[in-house]
Amino acid sequence: MERAAQLALVALGTIATVAALATLRDLAAPMALALVFGVVLSPLSDFWERIGLSSALGAALSLVLTLACLGTLGLLLQPLVSDLVAQAPKVWADSQALLKAFRDLLKGVLDASRAVSGAGAGEAALPQGMVGLPSLSGALMIAPQIAAQLLTFIGTLFFFLLTRIEIYDWAARRLASPAGRGQLAQRLRHAETTVSRYFLTITLINAALGLATAGVMQLIGLPGALSWGIVAFVLNFVVYLGPAATAVALVLAGIAAFDGAAALFPVAAYGALITLEGQFVTPALVGRRMALNPLLVFVALLFGLWLWGAIGGIVAIPLILWGVVLQNGAAGAPRSAEDLR
Repeated sequence: MERAAQLALVALGTIATVAALATLRDLAAPMALALVFGVVLSPLSDFWERIGLSSALGAALSLVLTLACLGTLGLLLQPLVSDLVAQAPKVWADSQALLKAFRDLLKGVLDASRAVSGAGAGEAALPQGMVGLPSLSGALMIAPQIAAQLLTFIGTLFFFLLTRIEIYDWAARRLASPAGRGQLAQRLRHAETTVSRYFLTITLINAALGLATAGVMQLIGLPGALSWGIVAFVLNFVVYLGPAATAVALVLAGIAAFDGAAALFPVAAYGALITLEGQFVTPALVGRRMALNPLLVFVALLFGLWLWGAIGGIVAIPLILWGVVLQNGAAGAPRSAEDLR
């Protein structure tokens, strides 16, 4: 009976926590993203400390470099966004033609099926209308919300970089007995270092994928090849769904830029590159053995997207990796990022 009561209390606490995180997503999501960035930037913070910079100056420099990189990515993507907006009418018209052909094919299959089965019922309802292009007025309305989230991200990242060692010491004092505080603090630092090295490796792999994507798109003749390389680089951090989103975007870009079967050349080339990266490059550089169950990764990704949208999809895997490395530290932490695979 006591065990059942404990389980019920844990379940209620979990539900309440999830509900609170969902309700406070505008605050919690950018804070979680900032904490993940802070963990990944920990080697840079250690470098500032080694060359004698103060904690405040080191945190400020790391923040400025982070914002500069994010701003540069945004500027490089701007021509791609402008081109897609300009090509939207052609994409929309070609998409309607493709959907009409699909509806006609589906109708033919249904008619043949009814003829074989002898069913004389009325035709199945098929969608006839098309959804209109979204208006930009909605995006303008959420500008203050985006600005508030950006400020939350900046503030959280700066103060985490400034006080991360104190935070780890505080957590060790609160979560461990006096005899185990030093070990817990060491495990926290180890988890930070391991996850950071892992994502440095993944970043280099994604950068190579982005460069290859840009080069191939340039050879194909797709406008904005450099921007598509950046898209492939950024979205590949979101496992499973990121490459799928890139493929869908390349289908639309191919429709906008080419006619006929040539419209599929960009997505076919990207599919070959992402297969090479996923099946050969990443296993060779990161390791073939993965401690995380792929189903767990996928469920965590879906949960993060449901809870916090795009930000949740970005932070889901780093948080899982952090937890796994921290837990493994109790029984002999892995020595490198390869032990995560």
